[in-house]
Amino acid sequence: MKKHQKYEKNIEKLRKKHEQKRELYRLLKENASDILESRNFQSTRNYIQHGTMPVHRHCIDVARQSIAISKFLGISCNERELIRGALLHDYFLYDWHDKTRENYQSLHGFYHPGIALKNASREYNLTPREKDIIKKHMWPLTVVPPRCREAWIVTTADKYCSLLETLKLRKGSGKARVRVTG
Repeated sequence: MKKHQKYEKNIEKLRKKHEQKRELYRLLKENASDILESRNFQSTRNYIQHGTMPVHRHCIDVARQSIAISKFLGISCNERELIRGALLHDYFLYDWHDKTRENYQSLHGFYHPGIALKNASREYNLTPREKDIIKKHMWPLTVVPPRCREAWIVTTADKYCSLLETLKLRKGSGKARVRVTG
């Protein structure tokens, strides 16, 4: 009888994870299909963020974690702006590990939020909250702190995801496989 109960618990955990993933993909499609389908965002699959994690997957993980944090803590926020800002927070569009790259910035952590904001602003009509999320997500390296709760949530989610990736507790496996069809 105990084996059967353990089996049922495992099945229930898998169902719950599956439902959470379905909800994430629904939210991503509803709020950011234009970003996910863009050629430039797709190109982030080719750049590594931390460890072996592609920037593309890192940004999706940060969006997922941001949603989880806001729900867990009961923080009301603009979910659309939270998701879009999280997806675009590392929209710098280059390999920051490549020391031979023209205009290589050894201080990537300090400079990439401004570069990401510039790139995202060229492609998308960003709200003030989305701009705050992108520009301030590296606080305290970006001396001025975030001004909205969405930016604080993404900043926290980014630190958490980056820590897991750096400690190799969450590993990338090459190219991410998130597809949004619509």
